[in-house]
Amino acid sequence: MAASPLVFITGASSGIGQALAARFYDAGYRLALVARRTADTQSWANARQLDASRYQIYSADVALTDSIVAAGNACIAAQGLPDVVIANAGISVGIDTAERADLDVLTQTFATNNVGLAATFHPFVRAMVQRGSGRLVGIASVASIRGLPGHGAYCASKAGVVAYCESLRGELHGSGVKVVTLCPGYIDTPLTQGNRYGMPFLMQPEDFAAQALRAIESGTSYRVIPWQMGVIAKVMRMLPNAVLDRAVQGRGRKKRTGEA
Repeated sequence: MAASPLVFITGASSGIGQALAARFYDAGYRLALVARRTADTQSWANARQLDASRYQIYSADVALTDSIVAAGNACIAAQGLPDVVIANAGISVGIDTAERADLDVLTQTFATNNVGLAATFHPFVRAMVQRGSGRLVGIASVASIRGLPGHGAYCASKAGVVAYCESLRGELHGSGVKVVTLCPGYIDTPLTQGNRYGMPFLMQPEDFAAQALRAIESGTSYRVIPWQMGVIAKVMRMLPNAVLDRAVQGRGRKKRTGEA
C-alpha cells in the first residue's frame, strides 16, 4: 500500500504554518514540521492528538542555510521525499534606513524571507525533478505589490519571493514540479496582531489554510488569498506613484512586529 502524501512546512510553530499543518493533516497528509520552537510545536501536536506515525518535527532556523538544508535532508532520510514543500517561515520588522542598526535588521529579514526560502527548497529540487512531480510553495504577501513606508524590508523581501518563485517556475517548467506562489492578505496571526491600523478582509488562519490547500493541490502558479485582497492589490498596482505617495505620506516605522 502506498504511503500517504507528505508535506514539509517551515514556520510550523504558530500562525499560518500551524494552520497549514492542521489542514494538510486533516486532508490525509503526513507532516514534516520545521520550527525553531520545537517544544511549542510538540505541545500543539499533543493537544491535537496527532497520530505519532504521521508526523515528525525538525529543529531548524531558516535564516541559517546549513540549518534548514540539514532539516530537509533529515526529512528525506526519515520520511521520504515530500510531495509538497511550503516555505512559510518569515519575519516582518519595521525599518528606518537612517538608523544604522536597521541595516542589520534588513540583512536578517532577507536572510530569513529570501535566502531561507531558497534554502528550504534546495534539498528537494533535484529529487523532485527526477521523480517528475512535486509542489514547491512560496508564501509571499500582498505587501509585495507596493512598497509601504516603514516596511521597506518586508515589502522588498516579499516582492523578492514573488520574483524568485517566478524564476524557479520557469526553470522547472515541463519537469512535473509545480511552483506555487501564495500571497496572503491580512491573516489573524501573531505577525499581524500588533498592527495599529485597519486590516480589511482580515482572515482566520484556518480559512486561509483551506483555500491554500486547494490552490496548492491544483498547482496554480499565483494566488492572492482572500480574493478581495487580490482586487485591492491590482488597484494599488495601477495607482500612479504620485497618488500612492500622497496616500501614505507621513507614515513610517512605528513599531516592530514579531516573527511568523
